[in-house]
Amino acid sequence: MPEMKRKIVQIDQEKCNGCGECIPNCVEGALKIVDGKARLVSDKYCDGLGACLGHCPHDAIKIIEREAIKYDEEAVRAIHPTSFNDEQFRGTSELPRQVCPGSQIRQQQLSPATSNVKTVNSQLAHWPIQLHLVPVTAPFFKDADLLIAASCVPFSYGDFHNVMLAGKSLIIACPKLDKTEPYLEKLTEIFRQNNIKSVTVAIMEVPCCQGLLRLVRQALKDSGKRMAITVETITVKGERL
Repeated sequence: MPEMKRKIVQIDQEKCNGCGECIPNCVEGALKIVDGKARLVSDKYCDGLGACLGHCPHDAIKIIEREAIKYDEEAVRAIHPTSFNDEQFRGTSELPRQVCPGSQIRQQQLSPATSNVKTVNSQLAHWPIQLHLVPVTAPFFKDADLLIAASCVPFSYGDFHNVMLAGKSLIIACPKLDKTEPYLEKLTEIFRQNNIKSVTVAIMEVPCCQGLLRLVRQALKDSGKRMAITVETITVKGERL
């Protein structure tokens, strides 16, 4: 399989003490403990999103860019099938290691609807909103307070329009399911070519969503712009942390 320059994890063997905290958080199974150290099993199993990064207590893992074979989702599925017995795990927090935590089936108790709830008006002020589709120099980026939201957030958080979106320009993206290779370059150019006043990143609490935050941070750095990023995190129960 030909190699390509892409993002991939790198483990500092001097810092790694083999604690294994990163292993269950790599849902693709790209990491294993070998000879007392965490090691990358194969480049093809690593998607480069770095869900394992925040779980290393010794800061031994980082994302770098180097020549590597392409991430092979089919190969990951072959060694880590995502199907499991729903009845076995319903009502428990236990999850097979090979299943992405963001894919765990949950049924939740909803608050009872009331008859006096007012219609929520949309606060969406422009179109398009998907990162693949928005032009780099779209007029709605001029002097914008920018909200970059993971695709699940607006569906999960009931007050999304009034609390998060009002007064902001919106970009949505999914770091897990989208083709994210062009995202870094595009976000970098959006920051570089527009006078963005503020940046808010809205993500879900599941590990794969951290990839969107890392993309935004790297894009800001590559653009040469310096500004604080406000992070909004929504739980799988639709609560704002």
